[in-house]
Amino acid sequence: MRIRAAMAPTQVLLFAFVIGLLTGFRSLTPTAVTAWAAHAGWLKLPSPLSWCGTTTAAVIFTLLALLELITDKLPKTPSRTAPPGLIARILLGALSGASIASAGGEGIVLGAALGIVGALAGTYGGYQARTRLVKALGTPDFVIALLEDLVAIGGSLWVVSRF
Repeated sequence: MRIRAAMAPTQVLLFAFVIGLLTGFRSLTPTAVTAWAAHAGWLKLPSPLSWCGTTTAAVIFTLLALLELITDKLPKTPSRTAPPGLIARILLGALSGASIASAGGEGIVLGAALGIVGALAGTYGGYQARTRLVKALGTPDFVIALLEDLVAIGGSLWVVSRF
């Protein structure tokens, strides 16, 4: 068992923003990773959010995340900036940001707000980065989408491992 020094509030809030940012890339991946981290006891969530760490929530978020990773590559999938995808990213960014902030001893509302701001930045920034990389590198969109998947998965694991 490793013992960590208490994290500074600014670090915790930065992680809440970053998990939101990653939610902008893939709406359900950071949420699923956060749920498993809570389930494993890495994140201690207060009672309003404790349901996120249940086995049921973790499994459902994971199945939905896997579905999203697959459907994102399909040609008919709507843009992440279209209302359904954008709303999902805002809501899940808020949930993940609140979970990270509260696990670090900061406020749920501030964490949710930072998660939303991060999700919006990730949604629009991720869209711009993906479309520009496809054009600049001349690669198929699928290749850049896989790279984006790796960033969302790896980044989410990195964030929750800080606690």
